[in-house]
Amino acid sequence: MFRGFRTFLLRGNVVDLAVAVVIGTAFAAVVAAFTTAFITPLIALIFGKHDAFNGLSFTVNGVQFPFFMIIDKLIAFIATAAIVFYLVVTPINALIARSRREAPADPTTKKCPECLSEIPLAAKRCAFCAQPQPV
Repeated sequence: MFRGFRTFLLRGNVVDLAVAVVIGTAFAAVVAAFTTAFITPLIALIFGKHDAFNGLSFTVNGVQFPFFMIIDKLIAFIATAAIVFYLVVTPINALIARSRREAPADPTTKKCPECLSEIPLAAKRCAFCAQPQPV
């Protein structure tokens, strides 16, 4: 029973997923810090208030709903998605596309210099105009 569990844990995809979760969490913390340190103050400069989103809330039956938290998290999400797309997804897709490009096949035909017809490379005479072909 323990052997099967150990085999499951040591499979490549489980370890890769665990590493991805840890790296993703650390990356999310960095983006959240970037949003708090740079994006939110830039928005404050635009709106002219130090905490542009801090006062955004509404009250229903004496209960306050601060939706500025949602806006802050939404900005962090959009920043994270943009960074991941432009710095990870786009370069990876370019590398994959570059590796999938096939080298052009060697030509099997050539043009007759006299009549411009397509003839095999090994032809000694053109099949269309009967001109001798240079070797």
